Amino acid sequence: MTTAKGAKSPSMMGPKVLFYSLLLTLQYGSQPLISKRCIGKEVIVTSSVLTCEIVKVVCALILMARDGSLKGLAKEWTLMGSLTASGLPAAIYALQNSLLQISYRSLDSLTFSILNQTKIFFTAFFTFIILRQKQSIQQIGALCLLIMAAVLLSVGEGSNKTSSGISPEQVLFSGIIPVLVASVLSGLASSLCQWASQVKKHSSYLMTVEMSIVGSLCMLVSTLKSPDGEAIKRHGFFHGWTALTMVPVISNALGGILVGLVTSHAGGVRKGFVIVSALLVTALLQFAFEGKPPSSYCLVALPLVISSISLYQKYPYLDKKKKKV
Repeated sequence: MTTAKGAKSPSMMGPKVLFYSLLLTLQYGSQPLISKRCIGKEVIVTSSVLTCEIVKVVCALILMARDGSLKGLAKEWTLMGSLTASGLPAAIYALQNSLLQISYRSLDSLTFSILNQTKIFFTAFFTFIILRQKQSIQQIGALCLLIMAAVLLSVGEGSNKTSSGISPEQVLFSGIIPVLVASVLSGLASSLCQWASQVKKHSSYLMTVEMSIVGSLCMLVSTLKSPDGEAIKRHGFFHGWTALTMVPVISNALGGILVGLVTSHAGGVRKGFVIVSALLVTALLQFAFEGKPPSSYCLVALPLVISSISLYQKYPYLDKKKKKV
């Protein structure tokens, strides 16, 4: 398969990658329920996010010390290499999140969900542009099935939000365009992370540390004029916290590390499969612990997800020239 020098073929899925993917699916799927039960309404969002980033850095450093990569960090680490590998994706992700917040205010849930899922296609597109990793016809079909499933699952969470009272111009410029740009940025950032880890051999743990630091700095700057910043000044950083608040914080931090491992070993496209599969896990856990039955959308999406994963795994792209040889 034709790929950028040093990049791993997306068709390679060893036991370790499957294990990481399974853990990420379970973590991502259970996170909403854990957060709902353990984080009170009084907790300031910025305080939980910043604490999560700190925990993520600590966990990543411990793992680096365990595998021995922390020892040679002082000799190998450079500011330019760090900014290229982690700083740029972190800045892109920060911009993407801001655009999503803007677009969600101007779009109904259905439109937002459909447009937001195009990030899976853009991830595949940028993976081809940056890493030269091609998709087979069957894999492209699998991506289409996955996007359909993702839209159904997103809509199934509730489509009460409407865009009534909003002008068509505002829908276009404050809704559609921002979410499409955010999807492009998501695909670009995911591909850049994969390029840094697979081609530049940048450790996924080190990338986690660097991206967490950059993201935290951006968030700290934003608190200077944000409502959360004012709330922290007025009530204190840990306002509303209990011992249980640390449970979802630690879980989310471990999930961030798993995202880096899955992206590094399996690629951004497969990470998309994991995230969509996790939506099904959330629906099943809601039924098991809250008695909320899966919606009809979820029941329709389930075979689509299973079929897309099977197709993508079974029919990887094969280079015809190498095949003849």
